[in-house]
Amino acid sequence: MKNHAGTHWTGCVFLVWLFLLVDPAKSQGPVARPMTEAVLPRADDPISLNFQEIPLKTLLQVFADFSGLNLVAAEGVSGQVTVRLSNVPWPQALTIVLQAKGLAFRVDGRVMWVAPQDEWAQREKKQLESRAALESVSPLQVLHVRLKHARAGDLAQRLQGGLSGGVAGGGGRMLSMRGSVLFDPRTNQLFVSDVPSRLAHVDTLLQRLDVPIRQVMIEARIVEAERQFGESLGVRLGAGLAMPLQVNGSGKTLALGASNVTVGPGVVTGNQVNLPAASAGQTIHSPSTFAVSLFNAAADRFINVELSALEADGRGKVVSRPRVVTADQTKALIEQGTELPYQTASASGATSITFRKANLKLEVTPQITPDGSVVLDVDVNRDSVGQLTPAGFAINTKHVKTQVRVDDGGTVVLGGIFEETDRNNEARVPGLGSVPGLGWLFKNRDRSQRNSELLIFLTPRVMADDLASTPP
Repeated sequence: MKNHAGTHWTGCVFLVWLFLLVDPAKSQGPVARPMTEAVLPRADDPISLNFQEIPLKTLLQVFADFSGLNLVAAEGVSGQVTVRLSNVPWPQALTIVLQAKGLAFRVDGRVMWVAPQDEWAQREKKQLESRAALESVSPLQVLHVRLKHARAGDLAQRLQGGLSGGVAGGGGRMLSMRGSVLFDPRTNQLFVSDVPSRLAHVDTLLQRLDVPIRQVMIEARIVEAERQFGESLGVRLGAGLAMPLQVNGSGKTLALGASNVTVGPGVVTGNQVNLPAASAGQTIHSPSTFAVSLFNAAADRFINVELSALEADGRGKVVSRPRVVTADQTKALIEQGTELPYQTASASGATSITFRKANLKLEVTPQITPDGSVVLDVDVNRDSVGQLTPAGFAINTKHVKTQVRVDDGGTVVLGGIFEETDRNNEARVPGLGSVPGLGWLFKNRDRSQRNSELLIFLTPRVMADDLASTPP
């Protein structure tokens, strides 16, 4: 009798403590709750627990009163637990307590079931076996769908798990073992044969997949700017001496400094210093020349001086604007250029003509993100015809390949190539070229400066789509 009174007194103290711990406003009766475990009732409400050696079923009743759910506990739910939690969401607290005892819970409507995890696994296994047995004897039905936007062949492969990254679990196959699908590419129709339970899921899936794909217009601006300046100064200096000689009865005139001897009357000049002006970094115009000849009264001794100079200043700008429109996550390619022929030889010695492209190419794959920005996989080539070699024309290549994220309608600079060249060349006759005042008669100078810059701008724009065609 004494022990019974002590137990009764302990129970009263526990109920009073529980009444003070739990907010009465949170246990005013059950309300309608979602049926899935992912959205539990009052999932954000925290709970605080502080128990020592409390019976597990009693603690489960605390959770049931707090959440407003009915409680069903299996036979394997037993034992005691010590718990101390402060301001923890009640579903998380319940999961922690049950995992400590090897238990799990499921919510079905307004009822919370608690049972051992092994029992839940066996129950779910039996449900799958029952479902499979039911599908094996259920009559087949045919679902006919006329697609508006998607291709029937692509969706047929997805339903059968033929594409990587399938839409369903279990290898990506959405149909049962008895299910089959046919498609007509001419009319873009699907004919799905399966049990009614699978057809309902297939119909919902097709409605979500048969939506218009958003379009993206990508515009690239490739700017090539070049500035060039050069100057060159050179000289040609020659001297001649006429010497009458008799060889086989004919007269000869010898030109000093010349590379040959001229036979016949008259005087031929020769260049003892031949350092003319260079092209000053360009190949369009030749240097200008100014020549002076000095000779004596008898015209048998002479000096030739020829000055050449060139100053060139050039500026150029090339802007290329390739533009392409493509669907979301679909690769697009646009290119323009020239194909250059060159000769190749095989191992047997036979030769053939092969063509190589020197073009402007834009290859891009866009992906529209949920926040409206665009992720671009970009491959840009800017090739041009280079100098002529014995094997054919060389190709000057400028290439950028990257991935970038850009806001809708925004512009990003993918990359730039800046090249600066500064050359100062001088050629002179050793010794004479260093003489003060007269050294310029025995040397030439060539100076060139060249600045080139390549910038690639990219602007994606998401094109407006028909929102009315999107299913709710």
